[in-house]
Amino acid sequence: MEVKGFQKNIKRLIDIVVSLIVLILLLPIWIVVAILIKVTSPGPVFFLQDRPGLNKKIFKVYKFRTMRPGSEKMIKGQEVMMDDDRITPVGKLLRRTKLDEIPQVLNVLKGEMSLVGPRPERIASLDDYTDEVSKRLNMLPGMTGLAQVSGNIYLSLDDRYKFDVYYVDNFSLWLDIKIIFRTVGVMLFGEDRYVNKCLVDMNLGSLEAATTKEETISK
Repeated sequence: MEVKGFQKNIKRLIDIVVSLIVLILLLPIWIVVAILIKVTSPGPVFFLQDRPGLNKKIFKVYKFRTMRPGSEKMIKGQEVMMDDDRITPVGKLLRRTKLDEIPQVLNVLKGEMSLVGPRPERIASLDDYTDEVSKRLNMLPGMTGLAQVSGNIYLSLDDRYKFDVYYVDNFSLWLDIKIIFRTVGVMLFGEDRYVNKCLVDMNLGSLEAATTKEETISK
């Protein structure tokens, strides 16, 4: 337990240092992306939405807007695929490269998120959580996570939850490092490249999670 607590302290230090580096070095890219969003689609540059974080504490997640205004409604268990006509042309590029998630370094610096952790879902998803799935709220949500480097939108909702719970139960800095390196691969080659190529040895398909009603899972 003490070793894991020490690793979490180091994890927070890495979060701060890396986020500051990304914020400073990528600032020119932030400006270019903001201009492209404004000149190609009406609406704001950033997408802000309330999400549950550590221990269900609500915070506003920051993203570059990739969809047309009024496209927030999602269907439970259905991810937004790249051919969704609600995504703007610039949004497709941002989603493909994951650059839409970059503003979340601000959430990391504020202590609301980590570089690695279960992705923060929308608040309405909490109504369907089982006790097992609720474990994903025992760590800070992440900009990337084990599910996101294991197929993400090509996985079922239940399997994404299972990856999240595995990560929380088996957190280590070494696992974080492996996830971060694979995230670079996802940005370069796409999420589909890593379907059925798990970083960890686990049995998918047995975790039960509610999958009815309208849902609101994030990508």
